Amino acid sequence: METKQPQRKTFRGTVMSTKMQNTAIVAVSRYVKHVKYKKFLKKTSRFAAHNEGNKAKEGDVVTIRSCRPLSKTKHFEIVFE
Repeated sequence: METKQPQRKTFRGTVMSTKMQNTAIVAVSRYVKHVKYKKFLKKTSRFAAHNEGNKAKEGDVVTIRSCRPLSKTKHFEIVFE
């Protein structure tokens, strides 16, 4: 019997900071419609992502995907393809 793997969340974002060892801060932007005023707003979320070997540099556009918790705040990894 084959077990189903859960679908991993993936996001595209820009690397904002690489000052930590093997960790990068990635900003992911999305548009959200305001409930009352029906205006579209730009929301930004910042995720700590595993950056093995510090390959990603500030300003790079990268894809991140969810993984097991690697630390208190780090539960994403940068996907290099």
